[in-house]
Amino acid sequence: MPAQRESRRLVVVSSGLSQPSSTRLLADRLTTATVDRLREQDVDVDVTVVELRDLAHDITNNLLTGFASPKLQQALDAVAESDGLVAATPIFTTSYSGLFKSFVDVIDPDALTDLPVLIGATGGTERHSLALDYAVRPLFTYLHAVVVPTAVYAASGDWGSGCDVASRADWSGRWRACRARAGVGACRQGARSVRPAERI
Repeated sequence: MPAQRESRRLVVVSSGLSQPSSTRLLADRLTTATVDRLREQDVDVDVTVVELRDLAHDITNNLLTGFASPKLQQALDAVAESDGLVAATPIFTTSYSGLFKSFVDVIDPDALTDLPVLIGATGGTERHSLALDYAVRPLFTYLHAVVVPTAVYAASGDWGSGCDVASRADWSGRWRACRARAGVGACRQGARSVRPAERI
């Protein structure tokens, strides 16, 4: 009898405001890289995408009333029941977007404990790339999530300019898959082969 394949539930949160959105495009790249690496390890992945743009009014109402709509509650339950999270936000005024933070504010405080999280961000210029480390990463660390060491930032000029966003996403996906499959120790061995320029 063939061995039963493992399965993982991955939730992707994108807080891009436009449609189409470069933030959603980055989230999709990170998701594809993670899913590909897990499938190489015979792990099936069930992906749920949460577009915060579609939940903006529900999130605001929840902040005001303390009650989540059925649509928002479905997204919150998906995060709480997931095995991993991909979170991507645009950078506004040197930090994550208000919509992104508002969604995090309505998540149960214990829902992210020990949850592997892969973070990504988009922005107009490369000058905002450090926001991943001084804003986004501390946010999830405070909530006791296990934030993957590698993160990906994509500026407007990176898309179609010869800058290999896909390669950066692939490295981050390797880390995320490693966290999900083998734990922190194995991931540290893989870190030695990551080129410094790809540690965004």
